[in-house]
Amino acid sequence: MILETINTPSDIKKLTFEEMEKLAQEIRVYLLDVVSQTGGHLAPNLGVVELTIALHFVFNSPEDKIVWDVGHQSYVHKILTGRREELKTLRQFKGLSGFPKRCESVHDCFETGHSSTSISAALGLALARDLKKEEHSVIAVIGDGALTGGMAYEALNHAGQLGTRLIVVLNDNEMSITRNVGAMSAYLSRMRTDPFYRRSKAEIKDVMQRTPHIGQRVFKVAERFKGSVKYLLVSGMLFEELGFTYLGPINGHNISMLEQVLERARSLNGPVLVHVNTIKGKGYPPAEKYPNKFHGVGPFDLQTGKPYRSKSGPKFTEVFGETVLQIAEEHPEVVTVTAAMSEGTGLCEFGRRYPGRFFDVGIAEQHAVTLAAGLAQSGCLPIVAIYSTFLQRAYDQIVHDVALQNMHLILALDRAGIVGEDGETHQGVFDLSYLRHIPRMTVMVPKDQSELVAMLRSSINYQGPVAIRYPRGAGPQLEVNYHLPELPLGRGELLRKGNDLTILAIGPLTYQALKAAELLSGKGIEAAVINCRFVKPLDQELILECSNRTKRVITIEENIIAGGFGSAVLELLSDHGYKGDVARMGVPDCFLTHGKSDLLRRNIGLDAEGIIDLIKTKGWFAADE
Repeated sequence: MILETINTPSDIKKLTFEEMEKLAQEIRVYLLDVVSQTGGHLAPNLGVVELTIALHFVFNSPEDKIVWDVGHQSYVHKILTGRREELKTLRQFKGLSGFPKRCESVHDCFETGHSSTSISAALGLALARDLKKEEHSVIAVIGDGALTGGMAYEALNHAGQLGTRLIVVLNDNEMSITRNVGAMSAYLSRMRTDPFYRRSKAEIKDVMQRTPHIGQRVFKVAERFKGSVKYLLVSGMLFEELGFTYLGPINGHNISMLEQVLERARSLNGPVLVHVNTIKGKGYPPAEKYPNKFHGVGPFDLQTGKPYRSKSGPKFTEVFGETVLQIAEEHPEVVTVTAAMSEGTGLCEFGRRYPGRFFDVGIAEQHAVTLAAGLAQSGCLPIVAIYSTFLQRAYDQIVHDVALQNMHLILALDRAGIVGEDGETHQGVFDLSYLRHIPRMTVMVPKDQSELVAMLRSSINYQGPVAIRYPRGAGPQLEVNYHLPELPLGRGELLRKGNDLTILAIGPLTYQALKAAELLSGKGIEAAVINCRFVKPLDQELILECSNRTKRVITIEENIIAGGFGSAVLELLSDHGYKGDVARMGVPDCFLTHGKSDLLRRNIGLDAEGIIDLIKTKGWFAADE
């Protein structure tokens, strides 16, 4: 096994091209074996095997710096940089991260988890190198999907202006998570498929000059105008106009060809863009056929490609998608917007059924929110479905373009709270804090799937911007009620009466609060449990009545403690002269690592037992109670 001899990138440099091809095959087998057991981002990594080998063959990591955009395609990089055996702990608690982590290895020079950041980071590394008069190379590896993000163009524009030595490798596999959209996708598609675009300027010049009578004259006339021949005939013109030397497109699965082009890129001064065509999911037929389904997977049967499924209730995402379809049938003004996540947010069927009312903007969350504001201003009712962690990127648009103008639209925040194995960059634990302080916002959290349905239906009749955040995966209910009455704005739900303690819960943790109340009842302590539903506006009357009666209050939320739901309750109680005790439970002041969601909650005390432990720590009741 060649793979077993590769412990550092320098070991790759001892291999022949034939041996590297064999190594690529072995890596694919190893990736499939590991990821089928741990889950992870399979298709992106199967597609970059040869590219990663070639990068480490040509460049000298960690002296040369490689920045992986998004970072979910860095498994092969991890294998080749001394973490082969650790890959078996991928995405597990205290195991290897699914993204680049500086604390894991000196070969991970920059941490990435959100899209379109690599060129900016790499340019910063390159400028620092120049200031220190160093000579190493800096390489950003970015996918064509990430080029739908505006930040990538800001960085390309700046890099071209500065002219510093920088290599951008465009890994073009025609896919982000769902199929790419937009003009850039069409442009790259033409370059991939049209042989006319693949001719070099030298080839075009030769053909024209050999054309009888007119060829030479046409070429001379064209050359009088800056770049006119290139404009008409040469691929990569967009990047050349931005100031980059363009190389490609080339076969990203041919290691020998990759080596030649990367060596040339390294020898050039100024910014260079290397355009590489790859196949997402290469080497595993189910992933090649359905790259979106194998972009990120849980454990699955390697022979069939089918995921292992446990019996559970419907996923929040599925319930969201079905409810939006029902609402759209009743309300023709409803449109949907997503940012390259039509499948992940449950909107695929909506897009098929209502193609004229569905807008996938690519990886462009800022644009998605302001686009929705424009739609809302003109009488449409946009439902904007974006993962909580990615909506962070559109904070200013929510403030400036939505809330300030009091636009009526619905922000559906999928993957809110603790998402588990994807770790720090994907935990959706900040949204309550960054949304509730914005004027005119309504912020809701359903305790289960049926309440999500009720919140979506109720939001149609609310005024101004509405945000509904809900978690990843299955909810606590096995069956969903799609016919609950609408919720009065700002009204909570008293689920259990009690005179000794009030537990104010938000979201699915409400069920943990109820479980804790049952355990406390067995000890003679009667806890009132309120499903608050609304983070903004709070149900002031209900919260104050229960809090003033029990004089002991616990808030529990799956959000960072600072500025979240518990902080809102504290502000309310303080403003009304509350004299009792208050304890807040939530995500502590840290970035949560990766691991199974239930394990992470248990580790930080966000469960029924954690509530009991907090009460004991506070000493609120006698030891024998």
